[in-house]
Amino acid sequence: MNNLILNYLLKNYLKCFLIVTLAIYCFGIILNLFEEVEFFKYANVSIFTPLLLTCIFVPSLVIKLSPFIIFISSIWFMVKIRNNKELLTLKVYGYSNLKIFFILAFASFLLGWIILFLVNPMTSSLIKYYEKTKSSYARDIDHLVTFNKNGLWIKESLNDKERIVTATKLDKFTISEIEIFQFNKNFKLEKKIFSKTANIESNKWELKDVKIIVFKDGIFKETTVETLFIKSIYDYEKLVNLFNNSDTFSFVEILIDFKSMINKGYNQEFLKQSLHSMMTLPFYLFMMTALASILTLHTMKNSENLNFIIIGLVLSVIIYYLKDLSLALGKTDRIPLILSIWTPIIALSFFTLIGVIQINEK
Repeated sequence: MNNLILNYLLKNYLKCFLIVTLAIYCFGIILNLFEEVEFFKYANVSIFTPLLLTCIFVPSLVIKLSPFIIFISSIWFMVKIRNNKELLTLKVYGYSNLKIFFILAFASFLLGWIILFLVNPMTSSLIKYYEKTKSSYARDIDHLVTFNKNGLWIKESLNDKERIVTATKLDKFTISEIEIFQFNKNFKLEKKIFSKTANIESNKWELKDVKIIVFKDGIFKETTVETLFIKSIYDYEKLVNLFNNSDTFSFVEILIDFKSMINKGYNQEFLKQSLHSMMTLPFYLFMMTALASILTLHTMKNSENLNFIIIGLVLSVIIYYLKDLSLALGKTDRIPLILSIWTPIIALSFFTLIGVIQINEK
């Protein structure tokens, strides 16, 4: 009998979760489709392209909203079993409020890890395809930047010149093993520049140990200088911000390749922030289920259903802004960055602990 009741609780709880997830996904498609159509309105593409990209983008958005999806699902499920008297039947068979809460909360907790290890790698791959596809349709492609296993590649248009820059490694403000190819507007090679290192803290790059090869009239002239300054539209901050899209990295990818990604030049603080932000997901799902339990299991009155909805919406907004405020304090070095990511979880833990004790007494 216990296994039967347990299967009933989990099956119907997950059913509520899937229904709410599907509703959020459909709503997300409707909203994002307008943005994609606006982006492609001057491109010669069919409606299938923005629709496909919308379907690819929205799953990542759904994962971000999963704590609130769990919250809504938990409230819906608990209100349902309370209103149809199933909660009383469960108590007859020895299922107290606390036991029901732990079953649902641990199910949410495990669901969070499943999302991180199985769903997140798929959504990150979809986002990579989404970004790559949209960039190919971008109207302004005079300036391109890419960062892959071969290092950093930059294409710039400067007045009547075209420039391609390659570097093997980005380490804080320094790039290493630089090769610069300078072309005229007809893409005829005019100059090649080789440098051991370059400081790119500002738009005025400082190159060290430089060798310059100038091509003119079919011959080339080689010179070497200790230091050379060149102007670029990119500096360190701008380059780093171009790759600070955590949606393109999966939890598993960062967890396994953390050191190698740092060696390739990815910002360490950004990777730490992404990793710990993802790790909080199972704990957020647990806490949101706890909040839903506190709201719905403290009373048996059906008349308070509207109050649950209002309080739930208010709590969702407060938690959302609490997360943003805490992260902002971490990014501005008011508190340690890692602590700023986990502070909302710690605060919710104290609040839910008191509430869970109260519902256990009901």
